[in-house]
Amino acid sequence: MTNGQHPEHHSLEPAASPIVAGAKRQMPTWLRSLLVVGLLYLFLVGVKALESGVKGLGDDTAGGLFDGITNPLAALFVGILATVLVQSSSVTTATIVGLVAAGQVPLDVAVPMIMGANIGTTVTNTIVALANARQTEDFRRAFAAATMHDFFNLMAVAILLPLELMTGILQKTATWMAEALPGGADATFNSPIKGAVKWGFTQIERVLEPLISNETTLSITFIVLGIAIIFLTLTYITKNMKRLIADRIERSVNASLEKSGLVGMAVGVLVTVAVQSSSITTSILIPLVASGLLLVRNAYPITLGANVGTTVTALIAALATDSTDAMTIALVHLLFNIFAIVILYPIPKFRYIPVSLAEKLADIAVQRKWVAVAYTVGLFIVVPIVGILILS
Repeated sequence: MTNGQHPEHHSLEPAASPIVAGAKRQMPTWLRSLLVVGLLYLFLVGVKALESGVKGLGDDTAGGLFDGITNPLAALFVGILATVLVQSSSVTTATIVGLVAAGQVPLDVAVPMIMGANIGTTVTNTIVALANARQTEDFRRAFAAATMHDFFNLMAVAILLPLELMTGILQKTATWMAEALPGGADATFNSPIKGAVKWGFTQIERVLEPLISNETTLSITFIVLGIAIIFLTLTYITKNMKRLIADRIERSVNASLEKSGLVGMAVGVLVTVAVQSSSITTSILIPLVASGLLLVRNAYPITLGANVGTTVTALIAALATDSTDAMTIALVHLLFNIFAIVILYPIPKFRYIPVSLAEKLADIAVQRKWVAVAYTVGLFIVVPIVGILILS
């Protein structure tokens, strides 16, 4: 297979010879479909192992990050770093909701923390995209699909954080909405997909925990194993997606998303609410884009919908606290993502700036793989740590 010259226009491989086509048809479509579903499940188990390993190493650090923060920029960096350490914006935002409810973090400090969590949550799919580094065009598409989420959230923060500091629009609007709502009540929601993935990871835990007593070593093992599973499953998901999906289906999927970005956003919201994790939603997009099934620009609105869908966890956590302040900060999270979409998406001139920046970065990363690693480590670890040390 040779790399396509124009992957944005020809996202699948050219028509194969009859011999190759015959070889590709050896596996029945239904069996290949089951194989892809199984590989996607293993892929998500790998993501869960990676997240658990990182969380195991970073739990104590994340817990102490929220103490004594008063500077809004420091709070932003804390939100980024805490989310990277626990590998979940849902965990970070739920924690912030709890701290606000307990009166340990004031609302005006919690707002930039929530914004930081939005940036930090994109690290998972950026790491997942690195798994495609060996295949040039697959990596170009995957890395662009991952980093467009980063650039959108960075632009949203660059616009809304100064606006919030000057006017308090998010906090004031959220406070008005929280006071208008009836009193909170206990609410829970367990995603069957997330539960199934957790079950798969639990089986791995049961095997490894008796063999490795040291928690740090166990966490590192989970990270290594998670990365290995992600690499292997992505390779075979991409290959099978290319063979399974016909050109007509690929064109119809992309055409339906091109007609209205609202369709993609709705998909992103619904899937994220169902799986209770924007990381899962956006990480699933990576192999779809890498294989050429989904164009980068058509995956873009789905990631924006995932941003909105992930706010459900904080809203549920706020309902369980029966605290107006907690509900306020949860609504800030929702309003931040909605305002960002309203500001950046409707205007054609601004709409695809994050995608264009991501594609340019991907072009550089394809030629110099170290740039991709440096970008990921710099944005999600080095900059937040330096920022916290300087500002707090």
